[in-house]
Amino acid sequence: MNDNTTTKSPSFFKGLTGQILIAMVLGAVLGIIIHNYISPADAAAFSKKIKILATVFIRLVQMIISPLVFTTLVVGIAKLGDIKAVGRIGGKAMGWFFTASFISLLLGMFFVNVLKPGVGLNLPSIDLASASEVTGKTQNISFENFIEHIVPKSIFEAMATNEILQIVIFSIFFGLAAASLGDYVKPVTNALEKTSHIVLKMVNYVMKFAPIGVFGAIAGVFAVRDFQELAITYFKFFGSFLIGISSLWVILILVGYLFLKSRMTILLKRIVSPLIIAFGTTSSEAVFPKLTEELERFGVKDKIVSFMLPLGYSFNLDGSMMYMTFASIFIAQAYGIDLDIGTQMTMLLVLMLTSKGIAGVPRASLVVVAATCGMFDIPIEGIALILPIDHFCDMFRSATNVLGNALATSVVGQWEGDSEKMLPESTDA
Repeated sequence: MNDNTTTKSPSFFKGLTGQILIAMVLGAVLGIIIHNYISPADAAAFSKKIKILATVFIRLVQMIISPLVFTTLVVGIAKLGDIKAVGRIGGKAMGWFFTASFISLLLGMFFVNVLKPGVGLNLPSIDLASASEVTGKTQNISFENFIEHIVPKSIFEAMATNEILQIVIFSIFFGLAAASLGDYVKPVTNALEKTSHIVLKMVNYVMKFAPIGVFGAIAGVFAVRDFQELAITYFKFFGSFLIGISSLWVILILVGYLFLKSRMTILLKRIVSPLIIAFGTTSSEAVFPKLTEELERFGVKDKIVSFMLPLGYSFNLDGSMMYMTFASIFIAQAYGIDLDIGTQMTMLLVLMLTSKGIAGVPRASLVVVAATCGMFDIPIEGIALILPIDHFCDMFRSATNVLGNALATSVVGQWEGDSEKMLPESTDA
């Protein structure tokens, strides 16, 4: 069954990872051809239609996120057994999340100040109409609204809108209550565990659509964006951002090797497919079910994975964090606004709070950046400066979010002594 000697080379392209890479290349080629050889109006119409493929894939994933988070988290807490265990693991998780968030924000602040991509910038074709879609949502981002947003009014409403943080809160209470009742509620927890296995089986079916979704997303973007023009016009901003995000990857991987030693290499191999899906679709949420499956295959106990990942998707978005300080200060530089270090540190602390629990919000990073700019008297219309290149930045920060959450879950699992002995790698994707 595992005939590595005769099938290793071609099996890569038969597997999910190879199919997604091929889909990305084909999507980019098709998009560039459409952009160069048909009228802008027709290209825009094509982009709108082809992106339906990506929308369908993401909606397929979204339909299983709520039941997956609820069932796995409740079962995970019930297996942990008591409030003390939940508190211990939760404390380790939050300590990791806030440390990682602070480092990511600080890294963005460092590189935007050193490289100064916004100083002396003159960007043409600023689309203020597109910016209004983002700036119109900024009134919803505040510390008070964040606190109110944590607690669900209704679990059914939270599930209907895929509010992961609210589902996590309800699931924690439900799981603790189930654990306190012991054997009496075992039939319920057993039923939820079986349900979670059914949902995970659905994940395998849904992931078969990933290459189609990635193809649609990439083709749609390249059809309406002149990549060469973008690369030249935004070289300084995008190049500086890539230096920053690459440095964050180096730090995360080094920290991974520090805690996981040689097993970090196995973890990276395991999460290649989720990383590429997140990169292609610009949605870290789209790989939540697949990432759950891969981390369990890596050897992290299901009760740790089911507890850590939902929390991570609300509190541990390392790529988005790095981008938020970078983009906010970039806009200030573009408008010639000088922010002293004290103001920038205050901005960093504000972002630490207002950015939590925004997973699933469309263009969440931009909404938080716009709100932060408004708090510090930076023109929020400056969001229009980065909108044309934001999709490409989002590809990198989405993949970074996935790496950060995979690492956090694996390390906390090891701290708890719950990582099983490394499982032998299978040849599936």
